[in-house]
Amino acid sequence: MMCGGIGDVLVANEKVQKICDKVKPHAEKKAGKTYDVFTAKTYKSQAVAGTNYFIKVHVGGDDYVHLRVFEILPCYGGDIELSDMQHPKTLKDDIEHF
Repeated sequence: MMCGGIGDVLVANEKVQKICDKVKPHAEKKAGKTYDVFTAKTYKSQAVAGTNYFIKVHVGGDDYVHLRVFEILPCYGGDIELSDMQHPKTLKDDIEHF
């Protein structure tokens, strides 16, 4: 992945799921609902002054959300924050920069 470019779609791994787990309360607040299921499925990443993650998350049934999560560089604390969220989404919706 080149700096500023968005990488290819990858299958979500344990690190991406942990990111989702951390921002779940913020996503629920933004959506105005709680999610019994919150499973990362696929993602793209973008190297900036940190890393943007664009994550497709299964939230139950046929419903999905897309999250944009920013991971601050470790030298600046390495915090993770939910930058934006798109919903409702489906399994077939492509993950795009937003």
